[in-house]
Amino acid sequence: MTRSGIGDLDPVIHAPKRLAAMAVLSTADQVTFQFLKERLELADSDLSKQMSALEAAGYVAVAKSGRGRGASTSFKLTRAGRTAYRTHRDALRALLGED
Repeated sequence: MTRSGIGDLDPVIHAPKRLAAMAVLSTADQVTFQFLKERLELADSDLSKQMSALEAAGYVAVAKSGRGRGASTSFKLTRAGRTAYRTHRDALRALLGED
């Protein structure tokens, strides 16, 4: 009997907006807030909320540079984030019978 994968789903990552953010981050070393906002088509406040949840889980590292209007925020996956995303993705594939 094959595993369903359901036990490996991560509730932090599973939320659609956070899953999409993790997918984007998994393909890059680092991305800016603006890039994620445009790519995911989210409002500033919504993206901030989603990224705060990922940061609190230890899945995303946040770097801020500059101050005021020239300030920039960027994100990258932590080692724990990469592992969690890979495990979650594999669990989804198992559930879909694509393992």
